[in-house]
Amino acid sequence: MRSVTISSSNGFIDLMKIKVAARHISYRTLFHTILILAFLLPFVFILTALVTLEGVNKCSSFDCLGRRLGPKLLGRGDDSGRLVKDFYTIFNQVNTKEVPVNLKIPANFSQLVSEINSNTYSAQDFAIILKGMMEKSEREIRESKLQELMNKHFAASSVPKGIHCLSLRLTDEYSSNAHARRQLPSPELLPLLSDNSYYHFILSTDNILAASVVVTSAVRSSLAPEKIVFHVITDKKTYAGMHSWFALNPISPATVEVKGVHQFDWLTRDNVPVLDAVENHNGIQNYYHGNHMAVANLGDNTTPRSFASKLQARSPKYISLLNHLRIYLPELFPNLDKVVFLDDDVVIQRDLSPLWEIDLNGKVNGAVETCHGEDTWVMSKRFRNYFNFSHPLVAKSLDPNECAWAYGMNIFDLHGWRKTNIRETYHAWFKENLRSNLTLWKLGTLPPALIAFRGHVQPIEPSWHMLGLGYQKNTSIESVKQAAVIHYNGQSKPWLQIGYEHLRPFWSKYVNYSNEFVKNCHILE
Repeated sequence: MRSVTISSSNGFIDLMKIKVAARHISYRTLFHTILILAFLLPFVFILTALVTLEGVNKCSSFDCLGRRLGPKLLGRGDDSGRLVKDFYTIFNQVNTKEVPVNLKIPANFSQLVSEINSNTYSAQDFAIILKGMMEKSEREIRESKLQELMNKHFAASSVPKGIHCLSLRLTDEYSSNAHARRQLPSPELLPLLSDNSYYHFILSTDNILAASVVVTSAVRSSLAPEKIVFHVITDKKTYAGMHSWFALNPISPATVEVKGVHQFDWLTRDNVPVLDAVENHNGIQNYYHGNHMAVANLGDNTTPRSFASKLQARSPKYISLLNHLRIYLPELFPNLDKVVFLDDDVVIQRDLSPLWEIDLNGKVNGAVETCHGEDTWVMSKRFRNYFNFSHPLVAKSLDPNECAWAYGMNIFDLHGWRKTNIRETYHAWFKENLRSNLTLWKLGTLPPALIAFRGHVQPIEPSWHMLGLGYQKNTSIESVKQAAVIHYNGQSKPWLQIGYEHLRPFWSKYVNYSNEFVKNCHILE
C-alpha cells in the first residue's frame, strides 16, 4: 500500500480508496458486490439443485442450462399447466365433433409419430386424429369381444368329443353286456324308491359324465349314504348309456334308479302341452336353432354383457323336455312327499340331509333367493331381469322389483305342491308367451316358474347353494369351499375346455379317471 487518499464528490458520501500500484478499488463497491453475491448465490444454488433433480443435468451446454434456468431466474414458472389446460379445451371442442369418414387413421402409435414428423398439424387436427384412433380401437375391441362371446356360445352348446364318445361306448356296452343291462335298482331294493324315510334326490340330464359327478359327490359328502336314493331321468337316446354307467359303476351304498322319459306313462301330449309346443312351434325352432348372430339384433349400443345374455337365452337346452320336467315332479313321483331336485352342473360338498328338516312354513319350494349379494351378474336378479315389462300383460301382472330365486338345488314339498295350481299357472303363462311370439320373456324355464311359484317359495340360507361358477372367473375360492352345493350355471361348464381352470378341480375330483370308458374316451385330456 503506497498511499491512502480521501476524496468527496458532489455531496455524495466520502469514499475511501486504496491505491495499490496503479489501480484504485473502492471499499464500498467491493462491499456492495460481496453483499449482492451473498444474496444471489443461495438462490442460484437452490435453482440449480431443483433443475438437476428435474433432469436438466442432462443438458450438455451452458446454453441449454441457461434456457432452463433463465425463466426461473426471471420469475416465470413452468408452462406445462397452461399447456394441459389448452389440451383440455381442445379435447372438449373435438369431443362434440364427428370424425370425418375419409380421415386417414394411423394404424399404430409409431405411424402417428411418423406422420406428425412429416406433416404440420394444428392442435385440433391432432386431437381429431387421436379421437379417430381411439374410436377405431374401441370398435375393434368390441367386435372382438362379441366374436369371442359367439364362439363361447357355440362351444357351450356343443357336446365335447370325449363325452359323446362315452355315451356311444356305453350304449354299445348296453347291447352287448348283460351286466350293463341289469335291473336298477335290484329287485330287493325297489320298495326304497317310494319310502319317504329315505332322502330322495331327482336329477334330470342327458350328460352321463355330469350325472356321475352329481351322484358321486352327493354320496361321498353324506353322513348317511345308505339312506340316499337317486332318481336319474334321461331322454330315450341316452337311456341305454346312462343305465350302463350306473349298472357297471354302482355308487354303493346309495340306491340309484335310471328312467327314460319314454318310461313314464303320465308324460303324454295331453298332460304336457310344453312337449307339443317345443317340437312344432316355428317361432321356437327359429329362435333356438336359427342364425343366432343375425337374430341377436346387434347395434352400436349392444354391449358384450347384453349380447351374452341374448345368446344365453338362445341355448337349445331351454326347449329340452328334460329342462321342463321339474314342473311335473308331483305327477312323476306320486308316492314321494319331499325331494331335492338337482341340476346336472352342480357338485355336492356337504351332507344335505338337514334340508329335509327345514320348515318351509307351508310353502312348497325351498330355494336360495338371487336378489341379495354384491355379485351383480348372478346375485342381483329381480323380475325385471327376466321379463319384458314394456308388455302390458307383464306390467299389469308382475312387480319388477320382486326377488327372483334359483333353480339348481331346490327342496320341494310334493305333498303340498299337489294341492296348488302351480302346474296350470305354468302352462297358462307358457302358452301366452307363445301367442305373444316370445315377447313376455326369452330365457328358458325359470321365468314361467317364477310366476307359477309366486307365494309358494321359502327362502333358504345362501350357503346351501352357491351360483355363478360358470359365469364368474373371479369367484372366491374360500366361498366355494364353504358352500354346501356349488353350481356351475353359465356357459363355462367344468367338462368343457372353456371351463375355468381354477374352479374345475372342485368338479373333476369326482370323475373316475381310472374307469376304462373314461380313459378310452380321453375325457378332459
